[in-house]
Amino acid sequence: MRHLSWPRQRRLLRRPDFVRCFDRGFKHFTRNFILFALLRSDRPSFRMGLTVSRKSGPAVTRNRIKRVLREFFRLHQHAIELPLDIVVVPKRNLDPESLNLALATEELLPALGTLQRKIGSELTERT
Repeated sequence: MRHLSWPRQRRLLRRPDFVRCFDRGFKHFTRNFILFALLRSDRPSFRMGLTVSRKSGPAVTRNRIKRVLREFFRLHQHAIELPLDIVVVPKRNLDPESLNLALATEELLPALGTLQRKIGSELTERT
């Protein structure tokens, strides 16, 4: 059995980390989400941050979106091999009532693979 907790060192917590990811990171758009990913060589594993604006709905709705996204990343943390900072931003057209773990997996798992390939190829071009 794998230990699937989400420790503090795996979270983006500070605003400068989010801003760095937004400004210098790779963007990937899906139907309901925008993913920003920045390669970090000073960290052994990836970190994840969520940005859910008030335009997504009231607090109950925003918290539900964050819970589903956290659970997706907790269950699929083994699929992220590069030391990335990842920020997930839900789009306004996301229907919170239809968001569940299956929808998040269907949309985000291929997006993570694409981001890793894109960043990995960029990394190999630099060296």
